[in-house]
Amino acid sequence: MREKINIGVMGCANIAKRSVIPTIISNQNFNLVAVASRSELKANEFASLFNVKPIVGYENLLNEEIDAVYMPLPTGLHEEWILNCLEKRKHIYVEKSFAPNYFVTKKILDKAKQKKCVVKENFMFPYHSQSKYLLNLIENKTIGNIRSFRSSFCFPPLNNNNFRYSKELGGGALLDAGAYPIKAAQMVLGKGIKHLSSTMNVNNKGVDITGSAHFLSSQNIPIHLTWGFDNFYQCQIEILGTKGKVTTDRSFTAGLGVKPSITIETDNKIEQLSLNSDNHFNNILNSFYDEIIDKKFNEAIDEIKNQSFLQNEILTKSIINEVL
Repeated sequence: MREKINIGVMGCANIAKRSVIPTIISNQNFNLVAVASRSELKANEFASLFNVKPIVGYENLLNEEIDAVYMPLPTGLHEEWILNCLEKRKHIYVEKSFAPNYFVTKKILDKAKQKKCVVKENFMFPYHSQSKYLLNLIENKTIGNIRSFRSSFCFPPLNNNNFRYSKELGGGALLDAGAYPIKAAQMVLGKGIKHLSSTMNVNNKGVDITGSAHFLSSQNIPIHLTWGFDNFYQCQIEILGTKGKVTTDRSFTAGLGVKPSITIETDNKIEQLSLNSDNHFNNILNSFYDEIIDKKFNEAIDEIKNQSFLQNEILTKSIINEVL
């Protein structure tokens, strides 16, 4: 039997409560030690829900007997607390986006290399069997050679007090919804993607709420991405080839019990397949565990760096439009 990893949770976000903490508890590779919040009320609430030790103050979590930290904090808090964790040689499993910009990402990754710690950004959809099915279709030339890639992740407005509308906390649609299509493009088309053009619409607080971007892959395949907090719901990947087209449904949000669908169009037929449900929460946790146990400290660094670089290209090169 392989050893268990002692892990603590830094922050009491909804995704932690709803999905990740229950998965950590059920995963045989981890032992959940404690949950930390800056609020005593919140720490006690989570501790009672999951029967673990409550910790008041993020810094106090790092004094516990833990090997790793799951961090569902807003992106604007990542630099300070990931660096604090790394200083204490804790492995990091952190919610996306990894950092607010490329400069901060590089700073954190350099620290992770120095301390020989695993860092992992919590994009779960590449670990879902739906993504593997899609990649197999591409590899088997079911739709021929790829001619274009499109992806969108959009949803209606959130509550006004949501941290995603806070510039200080690293909010904005790009670092949240926009991160997914960017990651999907790399999953399918690999490295070497180049920014061509992009636009972002910002509200009166300077927070981006919608955006779109055009990229070009290293194989000169055009890429069109769309995202936002103020849109009709969309969660798709569409790949056009020389012999057909494939479209996925619930590309980024196929949670437990959800059977995503995939549509394959060719000259002769349109086929819609219902795929199996999968536990991508558990799959990525197992990957995190393997990287720690096998001491693959640099396994995810290039992925994180490439993701942050492309996000930063949009942040720094977009045409900005103000919206009322």
